[in-house]
Amino acid sequence: MHAIYDLQFQYCTPVQAETLVKSLAGEDVTAQAQTGTGKTAAFLITIFSHFLKHPDETKRHHGTPRALILAPTRELVMQIERDARGLGKYVPCSILSLLGGMDYGKQQQALKTEACDVLICTPGRLIDFKRKNLVDLGKVEILVLDEADRMLDMGFIPQVRSIVISTPPKARRQTMFFSATMSTDVKRLAESWTRQAFEVNVTPENLAVDSVDQITYITTQHEKPTLLYNLIMQKHLERVLIFANRRDEARRLKETLETYGISCTLLSGEVDQQQRIRRLERFREGKVRVLVATDVASRGLHVEAISHVINYNLPQDTEEYVHRIGRTGRAGASGTSISFADEFDSYELPKLEEFLGTKVKCTYPDENLLVPIPEAYARLAPELHHQNKQHRTTRPRRSPRRS
Repeated sequence: MHAIYDLQFQYCTPVQAETLVKSLAGEDVTAQAQTGTGKTAAFLITIFSHFLKHPDETKRHHGTPRALILAPTRELVMQIERDARGLGKYVPCSILSLLGGMDYGKQQQALKTEACDVLICTPGRLIDFKRKNLVDLGKVEILVLDEADRMLDMGFIPQVRSIVISTPPKARRQTMFFSATMSTDVKRLAESWTRQAFEVNVTPENLAVDSVDQITYITTQHEKPTLLYNLIMQKHLERVLIFANRRDEARRLKETLETYGISCTLLSGEVDQQQRIRRLERFREGKVRVLVATDVASRGLHVEAISHVINYNLPQDTEEYVHRIGRTGRAGASGTSISFADEFDSYELPKLEEFLGTKVKCTYPDENLLVPIPEAYARLAPELHHQNKQHRTTRPRRSPRRS
């Protein structure tokens, strides 16, 4: 409760209210919920409450966790660890994360020398250490499977199955199973790994429509850079997350924005893990104004006060749309998503409408949002200088050129 007060949580989200009633009593839970609904706090509060009610009196070997949390991506593992350290600040327990792209030797040393109560990991790295007998899952009391549908999509299920088998039988552990979607395959997994689980369902339509103001501009491939620049500058957007579908497009977009004096950083699969962490922290701290990302950032990324998410390309996977715009409007806060529908990807709109169950309202951008960049740049040059200084950008000013 002390940690919850420190973090200024004032109320339960729907998924927390429904989940905690059962999970705090030790029951299994299966929840359909997107990121941004508060599910991480739901399972972490359950874990820490269990530890406080049942302090460990036995002497466990190193690398023998009491709670195991599996997540599909490195970013999500790091986010869960950050939340765990916040919510578990006053709970006497140790927290360790295992994920690829980080110092392998350091993680190996930690498993050999440190106690571990909560283990948070991606399946691949956990399997690797398990094969070396550095991790013993035989004492796991609470198992959490987060974003199970994504693990299924990424081909992790055989690995996850071997991990689950290594934990005590489901009758002797508590299992919490979270998934954004509940396909037949996902339901089958949930039923096989839980025991008479209580089912929670927070529908994606409510999430997408209620907390985020959605705007879709009808535009062209040629107009998009101009529209993007004018949106950021004219509306004075300060913390913006922009999604592109491909790495090369994301890279070009970042370079274009920097050319016109907008502080920017890039997050994509071609960026190594240490760089991803540093760049995300700079964005989180407000040192850069814009984060351009591929869908590597659509899940597991939580940055306070992202006011706008811009879909420079409409996602080809309609479910990713909900995950993308879920980076704003989190936990009851309001936010805005802006999508560009051009001649190459506007065909995705009918699929998106079918998935959301609602009509996507499209509009043409105002004329002032299509002022050519060099003209707009010249007009706003003094303001750019002030904003660059404010964002502590050290890049030299370059002459404007056409994108």
